[in-house]
Amino acid sequence: MSPRPQGDYVWLDSGTGVPIGARVKESEKGKLQLVDDEGKEQAALRPMHPTSVEGVEDMIRLGDLTEAGLLRNLLVRHKEGSIYTYTGSILVAVNPYKVLPIYTAEQVHMYTDRRLGELPPHVFAIADSCFFNMRRSQKNQCCVISGESGAGKTESAKLMLQYLAAVSGQRSWIEQQILEANPILEAFGNAKTIRNDNSSRFGKYIDINFNTQGAIEGARIEQYLLEKSRVCRQAPEERNYHIFYYMLVGMTPQQKTKLSLGNASDYNYLTMGKCTTCEGRDDITEYTHFLSALKILMFSDSDSWEISRLLAAILHLGNVKFEGTSADNLEGCDIIESTHFNMAAKLMEVRVPELMLVFSSVPFPSCCRPRSAQAIYGRLFIWVVDKINSAVFKPLPEDSEEVHQCIGLLDIFGFENFVKNSFEQLCINFANEQLQQFFVRHVFKLEQEEYSREGVVWTHIEYNDNQRTLDVLASKPLNILALIDEESSFPKGTDRTMMQKVNKQHGKGDIYMAPKNDHEKQFGIRHFAGVVFYDSQGFLEKNRDALSADVIELVETSTNQLLKQAFKTDLAPGTKRSPTLIGQFRKSLEALMKALAACQPYFIRCIKPNDLKQPEFFDRDLCMRQLRYSGMMETIKIRKAGFPIRYSFQEFLERFRVLLNTATCDPKTGHWRRGRSKIFLKDFHDTMLELERMKKLNEKALVIQRVLRGLKYRSQFLRKKAAALMIQKHWRGHQGRKIYRIGLTRLQARVRSRQMQHKYQKKREAATVLQARVRGINARKEWRRQKAAVVLLQAYTRGALARRAVRKMKTDVRWSRRRLLLKPFGFLSAAERRAEELASLERQRRLNEALRRQREADAKAQDNPLSDHEMVDYMFQFLPPAGGDQEGQGPDGFKDLEQRRMVPETVDLDELPMEEQELSSDEEDDLDEYSFSKFASMSFQGAATATHVRHRLAQPLIHHEDEGDVQASLTVWWIILRFMGDLPEPKQRVNPLAPGGAGSRGANALSVALSNEMMAVDSTSLERPMTALEKLHIIVGYAIVRRDLRDEIYCQICKQLEGNNNKNSYYRGWILLSLCLGIFPPTEKFIKYLQSFIRSGPGGYGPYCVERLKRTASNGVRGEPPSWLELQATKTKKRMTVTLTLMDGRTISVPVDSASTSGEICQMLSQKVQLKDSFGFSVYVALYEKVWALGSGREHVMDAISQCEQEVRRKGGQEQHAPWRLYFRKEVFAPWHNCKDDAVSTELIYRQVIRGLKFGEYQCRKVSASVWAAQRDQGSCVHVCVVLVFIKSGQETRFHGFMCSYLCSSGLQGLYKAGDENAMKTDVVEYARKNWPMFFSRFFEVVKVSGPALAKSRFIVAINWTGITFLDERERRLVELSYPEVTGVNTVRWEEPQGVVSTVRWEGPKSLNTSGGRSPSVWDPKSSAQSVCLLTLRGDFTLSGAMTEDLAALVLVFLAGLRERSQYGVALKDASNDATLLSFKKGELLELLKDKEFSLERGWLKARNDRTGKSGAVPAEALLILPTLSKPTNQVMVPHLYLSYQNHLPTVMSKNAGPERLWVHSREPLRLPLLRRLANNADHSTKACLAFTYILPYMGDYPTKQSQSSLELTDQIFGAATQNEALRDEIYCQIMKQMTSNNNRFSLEQGWQLLWLCCGLFPPGPQLSKHAQRFLESRERQPLAADCLKRLQSSRRTDPRKLPPHQVEVEAIQQNSIQIFHKIHFPNDTEDVMEVATSTRVRDLVQSISEKLGLISADGFSVFVKTPDTVLSLNEADYFFDSLRQITDWSKNAKLGGPVSVSYMVFFMRKLWYNVIPGRDLEADLIFHYPQELPKYMRGYHVVTKEEMVHIGALLFRIKTGGDSKQLAVLPKLLKEILPADQIKAFSENEWKKTISAAYNKQAEMTSEEAMLEFLKAVYRWQTFGAAFFDVKQTSDRTFPDIVRIAISKTGVAIIHPKTKEVLATHAFNRIASWCSGSTYFHMTLGSLVQGSKFLCETSLGYKMDDLIGSYVNMYLREQKAGQRQQRFNM
Repeated sequence: MSPRPQGDYVWLDSGTGVPIGARVKESEKGKLQLVDDEGKEQAALRPMHPTSVEGVEDMIRLGDLTEAGLLRNLLVRHKEGSIYTYTGSILVAVNPYKVLPIYTAEQVHMYTDRRLGELPPHVFAIADSCFFNMRRSQKNQCCVISGESGAGKTESAKLMLQYLAAVSGQRSWIEQQILEANPILEAFGNAKTIRNDNSSRFGKYIDINFNTQGAIEGARIEQYLLEKSRVCRQAPEERNYHIFYYMLVGMTPQQKTKLSLGNASDYNYLTMGKCTTCEGRDDITEYTHFLSALKILMFSDSDSWEISRLLAAILHLGNVKFEGTSADNLEGCDIIESTHFNMAAKLMEVRVPELMLVFSSVPFPSCCRPRSAQAIYGRLFIWVVDKINSAVFKPLPEDSEEVHQCIGLLDIFGFENFVKNSFEQLCINFANEQLQQFFVRHVFKLEQEEYSREGVVWTHIEYNDNQRTLDVLASKPLNILALIDEESSFPKGTDRTMMQKVNKQHGKGDIYMAPKNDHEKQFGIRHFAGVVFYDSQGFLEKNRDALSADVIELVETSTNQLLKQAFKTDLAPGTKRSPTLIGQFRKSLEALMKALAACQPYFIRCIKPNDLKQPEFFDRDLCMRQLRYSGMMETIKIRKAGFPIRYSFQEFLERFRVLLNTATCDPKTGHWRRGRSKIFLKDFHDTMLELERMKKLNEKALVIQRVLRGLKYRSQFLRKKAAALMIQKHWRGHQGRKIYRIGLTRLQARVRSRQMQHKYQKKREAATVLQARVRGINARKEWRRQKAAVVLLQAYTRGALARRAVRKMKTDVRWSRRRLLLKPFGFLSAAERRAEELASLERQRRLNEALRRQREADAKAQDNPLSDHEMVDYMFQFLPPAGGDQEGQGPDGFKDLEQRRMVPETVDLDELPMEEQELSSDEEDDLDEYSFSKFASMSFQGAATATHVRHRLAQPLIHHEDEGDVQASLTVWWIILRFMGDLPEPKQRVNPLAPGGAGSRGANALSVALSNEMMAVDSTSLERPMTALEKLHIIVGYAIVRRDLRDEIYCQICKQLEGNNNKNSYYRGWILLSLCLGIFPPTEKFIKYLQSFIRSGPGGYGPYCVERLKRTASNGVRGEPPSWLELQATKTKKRMTVTLTLMDGRTISVPVDSASTSGEICQMLSQKVQLKDSFGFSVYVALYEKVWALGSGREHVMDAISQCEQEVRRKGGQEQHAPWRLYFRKEVFAPWHNCKDDAVSTELIYRQVIRGLKFGEYQCRKVSASVWAAQRDQGSCVHVCVVLVFIKSGQETRFHGFMCSYLCSSGLQGLYKAGDENAMKTDVVEYARKNWPMFFSRFFEVVKVSGPALAKSRFIVAINWTGITFLDERERRLVELSYPEVTGVNTVRWEEPQGVVSTVRWEGPKSLNTSGGRSPSVWDPKSSAQSVCLLTLRGDFTLSGAMTEDLAALVLVFLAGLRERSQYGVALKDASNDATLLSFKKGELLELLKDKEFSLERGWLKARNDRTGKSGAVPAEALLILPTLSKPTNQVMVPHLYLSYQNHLPTVMSKNAGPERLWVHSREPLRLPLLRRLANNADHSTKACLAFTYILPYMGDYPTKQSQSSLELTDQIFGAATQNEALRDEIYCQIMKQMTSNNNRFSLEQGWQLLWLCCGLFPPGPQLSKHAQRFLESRERQPLAADCLKRLQSSRRTDPRKLPPHQVEVEAIQQNSIQIFHKIHFPNDTEDVMEVATSTRVRDLVQSISEKLGLISADGFSVFVKTPDTVLSLNEADYFFDSLRQITDWSKNAKLGGPVSVSYMVFFMRKLWYNVIPGRDLEADLIFHYPQELPKYMRGYHVVTKEEMVHIGALLFRIKTGGDSKQLAVLPKLLKEILPADQIKAFSENEWKKTISAAYNKQAEMTSEEAMLEFLKAVYRWQTFGAAFFDVKQTSDRTFPDIVRIAISKTGVAIIHPKTKEVLATHAFNRIASWCSGSTYFHMTLGSLVQGSKFLCETSLGYKMDDLIGSYVNMYLREQKAGQRQQRFNM
């Protein structure tokens, strides 16, 4: 031995052919020695590779690739506790025979979504790889678990199943049911054997089904070859099946007594192996788990009991004893009667004699007994498996397109080689041979064949192929199994004959080992695991598995239903002979191999380390043998050299596209090969690729997230910036508007002052220069004048002086002469002369004083002007004095009504339709922005301002295009200045009696204003004085005829009122403005400015003018100047009153104003007299002999009165005495008039008819009484002769009595009953309506513009209920048209050129006496020219006239009313062959039928074919409704209508007109989908066409026989598309098709609703997306188009919805609301409304509510939905409406009797109580925490001391009473509201009152809110704070009471005793491995997945417990992951 360093590892020769490992150690003596792995000293063989020293996780990486290396690697890992080792993707599992802590929930999370090899080997890694590859490749997976008995196959299968259930992540009940199937199957199919305490004595294949999301949806279990012989026989140290022992130790004594059961040692079938217990198994606990599993898998209590009965019967049968007998030299045995036999019969529910007969009918009853027992047990096992499958297997519907993805787990009996092997071992080993061949084929054969096929360089590896063994056993002709089967079919066949045939056929081969002689029964077979010798005795009997016919008959007579169900196949009539066991087994095995071949396989090789079932003991020889026959060495070689992972080029490209440019995919690495069509990878390279792919995808995801987040935040920033700018803009605008009056006015003042200052300076400078020049000129002129004056004065003075001197000289001469003569008389003294001078001065002073006093009086008069009232009186002094209202004789023909005039009735002002309406504050604020000065600054021309001036304008204030408007504006300005006194009147005097003089009121003022001469008049023609009325008429006249001049006039008046300090002028202007406001309105451009201006009117003029403006703007411009009546009303600013006379003599006073119309008056009168049928009643005006109708429309009543006053003035009368009258009478009948509908209407018309007959207005011929009676029978009435006799004589009152007596004498007394006047009046009116239609017509003067030839081109159109008649001036009828002949009416309105105004000379209407009741329309100057086109069957008549618009409106009303009431129509096309529709042909007459399900708005009507008599639905576009109330004749009307209408209506495409346009609207169901790609799929095609059949009725395009709600229709439309992506584009196309070229408004609106819903549910596919977007963009004017586009773009960014729209969404869009609001309730009994969009997720809603309530954090809160049955929490990741829909649908389906309407409420509450500290969030405390915690406290869920209850009771009392200490007296009555329910009686009421009162007084200053917070702080100290409590019934732990209380809180799950409130157990969330709920159960697995305990309870609230635990666990996992991410970030 060569020296080795100490510590080295070497190989030693073990002597068994397999070297053993050893280590070089130093002995105690200091020498080197070798110690092998078993602790023995050995000699070294060769050095050990380093990989074999510590062991490797993947044996492919072993350096010593030998059997010794493999064995030592397993040994080393086994010693370390690592029982799993990889061989590539194959897992080698060594049974540890102990529980290892590697199967916890943390391990499950650790291995989830991790690649193979990334973590240490584990069975979870294989399970995750199966799951991952199933999802990745969309291919079924399977895992073959093989190994010897006791190697751990069953546990490995259970672990894989538990992992798959956990990784599916649903925690669904179906997952738990699949898991719980194992305890049941193990109880029935597992038993203790020598090698395994829990050996599976049957094979099973579990096929687990997953949906496309990876969730488990079901499973199916197949069982193979149960070892039924174990029921009756067991080998030494082995037990029977577990179920027997479970039952005997687990049943209650009462149950065992009922079944007469004892202990296991009392029964033969349980003691044959001398072993009734199993170390390490707790049969009591297992039985509890077994019962729990039965409940979970929906086994009823009855099922469980019946199973126990049959099992007990088997045990009793085993204890039946026999005794030997002999008869006729034949040996036999008899049954010894015992209680066991009788009990067996009782439990099997058969009679004892019959059971005795079955056993006595065979030679050896002791042989029949085991067969019967085995048959019962075997069939019971099959029934149990089928029952389990019925619970866990959910097959897909036949029409479903979804395909389940599957993972199969095969747990089958391992290879067996006992001392004595029988038939069962042969079948078991045959199955293992098949599985070994499957392994060899996939690992060796197929792999190497594919390498060769793909051209991959490969060195062939030799391997052990067991195909030769399979050939001998089952494949070759006359194989061993076939020979056994064949011999079993012979009745005389024996085991010996069978052996002879087998020896003869296979004796010479090396696989089969024949017995040494013919007497031996053993033969050997060389299996892949070694040679096994079988004992052939009993082979045929076991294979036949024959059951006596007597046993079948016995079962048939049994009343045990379970027994019959178990033998159902045998009891079926016509059942053939049962096949042999080999035949059954081979058939099921072939099916299994076929299923495995269709899957991608994974292999788990289970290794049994020793036969002693001892932990930490490794039997090298046993393990080496298992490694050899499993081919592990060859497997390692081929896995190491091979490439087990393969991708096609396309698959590799799609999967690893992101890595193509990296070194990982570099072929030079040598880790992969490229074949002809595939890429070949090694396991570790595939793992590396997956890891790199995930890393790259994460990097790309981060890039995408970074970009999208940047885009998101940039978009948010831009939106916020735009919003901020918008806010700033509006705020600045608001501020600007706010300081507008101050700032802008000040700015304007500053600017204007500077402008004026600058102008002033310029003007001042110019004035100075001008003044200097003028003063110079004036000075020089004055100097020259003065000089000339001086010269002249000097000349004159000199002359005067000279003359004076001459005179003086002459005087002196004379005086000298005379002095001598006069000297005696003397001269005047100086005093006298002085006195004379003083008198002259006094006279001058007096004159000056008088002048001074006059000036002072004038000044005083100027300072004290006239009062307002005096000013108004002064202004209206031109009016004649008031008096004599409507004096004079009434009109002709109405004198009788004049005699009856009395005090008129009045209409209450509250009933007026024209009541004042105060402006709202918003409107007031709005008008503040529309000041007149602002309008002037924007719109006035030149330098014109908004203030008062006194000079003429150079140009109009507003720009005018028409020159005539410009001249008229200047003229009006001059007139306004003169009217207001701002300019003096001309001094020219005219004759007061002249036509235009001041004494004339101007009867023809309007004519003058309207004339062309006035438009072109020069200023000199108006240079004459005018009265104020003349000026008013000129101003108003211009405004009436020139529309563009109205704003100019108002601006001129407002300008003269702005800043006017002259009170006289100011009031004159307001009077003028108020008068104009009653005549014509301003344009829309100026109306708000005018409204703002007139609010500031003086002396009540503001509100008065505001109301007049409103009325005038509403009713339009007047056609005449104001009447005298209006001027009087304007003077007093009060309403006018006019009196109307009814035909029954009543007079009614009606308040009116300047804008009142005939329609308003008719409405008021109708309301006053309670007239219901007011159609056709009109206001008539009468003057002298003229009477004409104003109608009941928009004709101004004051225009008619003004015309009457002008006419009176023209005739020389006075306006105030004009004898006009107003009457209210019937003008025209409606075609559908019914006299019986309104008695008031009939009475008025009757009185009108009687008057008309009396005064000759209505003319008729006389008829006899008999004729009248006959007419009366036909619907007519009135014996005109009798009527005329009495009416002409004025004896109308005797008419009724005479009628009755006359009729009686004439034998016609049956016509009327005594006193039945109403019937007689009805007949009179009906007679007048039918016989005098022309007397009740509305007339229009027209001129024919175009149309068919007529005798006259100017004629009168008479419209009445019979039709339309053209009359000439002699009343000859030119054309008569019935309404069915009128196909349409078109109106054309054209404006006359500006400046050209027609001059109309009004002649007044003709009298009714001369015109026969006609009231021709009068030309209205305010109307522009218009024409109407009547489309008729006789041609199109184009008529022009003043009132053609009213003519067209009346005809349209009649046509519309007739069509609405018509019951007849004409078919426009042939009907389709659809059975749902009515069949008819084009042109046929159809009678319409009333049906609520059909309406014209929806496009469908119900009709009856007049030809066939059948009825059905008719499309609206295929039917022309005739405007007639009577049935048209088929001979004339219908063909005529059809032939004529086809020229006027759009043509309908016939069947042969060409191919149908599939992209446009249609009413026919689809036979094929619109998209071609769906046509090839029958299911898709059917669903697509079905969806369209529901789109049609929703849009109203197709009738439905049964009424369906909108929600039901949308469910059918969108239901399939939400589940199947392929149908989504089809739904989009169908909706858009129905919206294309759709002329039905209702249908189009419904289509937009569907498209709106569709855009929110899911987006269209990539191919359709652009087209759908373009479709919406091209219809941007549609109201919903913009929002549809927005929803479409949003749906592209989010996941599609999973369910159709919710009812709330459908109702919202049907109400045309694109905003959806939902009510949210809170625990404190408050509620709020939140906006919820279609794409709102629950987490978004939670966040929105939290933000709205101002909560600090939304964590822990959730949305709950409460239905009448349950309260459910919504998943935060789901869409809100999807969750809501799912819950409500679930509640509907749970109701019996089908879906019904389910009411629900949405609550927002706290769900998770972590990080909740009272006082941190006061809003949350008051709204949520207190109201949610209080009920728990009151129900007594917490452990509370007396002191705490007293303290809390005082707090609750304060909250209840609001702190009112006076309520302490009634405290005992409130104990139930402040103390826990279970603690009230703990103390007396007085004790409670005393202690609580004391505590209450200590809290004196505390408020209710503070008390609530203090309550929470008290409860917060308890461990159960925030916990949710559930009282459940548990069946898992016998130490617990049956009823326990579960408390789920942030600390975990606590189990509490409900009475003592003691905590029995607490389980943290990390100890709960799994949990789920279903039906009425809740299940938890605590601890490890392998040995964890189970907790099952019965409760109807399991779903709440499930959801709450899941929420807490997810919350902690999120926090844990966040912490890990933060930790990595910190690193």
